[in-house]
Parts: sequence; C-alpha cells; structure tokens
Amino acid sequence: MRIKRRKGSGASNIDMTPMIDIVFQLILFFLVSTTFAIVPGIKLNLPESRTSEGVSVQGITITAEKNGVIFFNDKEVSMKTLGNELVVFDTGTTKKTEFPVSLEADSEVTNGTIVKLFDIIRESGYSIINLRTTTQR
Repeated sequence: MRIKRRKGSGASNIDMTPMIDIVFQLILFFLVSTTFAIVPGIKLNLPESRTSEGVSVQGITITAEKNGVIFFNDKEVSMKTLGNELVVFDTGTTKKTEFPVSLEADSEVTNGTIVKLFDIIRESGYSIINLRTTTQR
C-alpha cells in the first residue's frame, strides 16, 4: 500500500486581504470620529491656574504677546484699532453684552496692558470676558 505525503500543512497560504481591509476600516473610523481642538496658531506661554474652568472657544479671541503685538482673532491689530474692530464685528443675532470674548495674554504681559484691553473690550459693548489660562502641572 502506498502512502501519499502532503507537502506542508497549508499555513503558508493565508489570505491577508480581509485582515488588511479590517485594519484600514479601523484606521478610517478613528480618523473620522476623532475631534480636534481648534486652537489659534499664535504661540503663547499662558499663565497657570489651579481653579481655571474650561469654556468653549467660540466667539472673539484677543491675543496679547509679550512683545506688545495684539491679535484680533488671527488679524494683527494695534491697541488703537482694536476698539474699532470690536465695534464693527458682526455678532449675528446675539447681543454684544452676551457675546463671549476670550482674552489670551502671555504670562509676561504686564497687568497694565491687560487692564487696557479689558477697558477697550468693555467700552466696545462686550461684557462677557474670559481669561484663558493653562492648568497647573
């Protein structure tokens, strides 16, 4: 009686296509479902705070750098033109007194500059002002 031998167990013939399809679908799922924080492209060293609370980033963002440069959202402005930018800004159907303004100031910006910015914002009709900080490590 003759016994036929098999050439291998067939393990070398595994089809990898279904596994690659599943991995690709998982990558797509995580890319689509991930939310990204929208943070302005202005690099600041924000002051630290232990009692800070998170707020939404919608509204107006005013940024003050340590070298004196001021940004209205992403547009560079001076201290003199900031008030005009705030007055002509379209808040839509929301009243200016209810529209949020976020103030980002580098940790080395002087208190006097921050007070001037607060005055300009309030004189322009806005009353909700959030100071942006980073959490203490």
